[in-house]
Amino acid sequence: MDQTQTTNQQGQAAPQQAAGNTKFCQHCGAKISAAAVICPHCGCQVAGMPYAQPGNPPYAQPNVIVNNVNNNVVGLRMRNKWAAFFLCFFLGGIGAHKFYEGKAGMGVLYIFTAGLFGIGWLVDLITLLFKPNPYYV
Repeated sequence: MDQTQTTNQQGQAAPQQAAGNTKFCQHCGAKISAAAVICPHCGCQVAGMPYAQPGNPPYAQPNVIVNNVNNNVVGLRMRNKWAAFFLCFFLGGIGAHKFYEGKAGMGVLYIFTAGLFGIGWLVDLITLLFKPNPYYV
């Protein structure tokens, strides 16, 4: 590789690469090495990763497993959405759905306030419609 020393605007010596070993970044337009995968000036990817290029036997494509499911529910109880919904619809004024969820304190409050004066009953009815089945409490 033929490298010569030139000075940049600050007067510091900067290596200059031969013309055949350089390319331009497609994002910022800076002159970079032809083997560069990521531009050192802007940080954007300018070429495919080495394992993805055909003809590179030392590199093997990695086995990537994406598991975005979180089934680690600890300390929560699973409840059926539709059971809670129909309990709320028919007996929401006395808090039957709250007792079903295991929230006895809220259930007693619903009994004495007639479902938080009907507002809590209506909010719970709508909220239960948008919960997944089963949901965790």
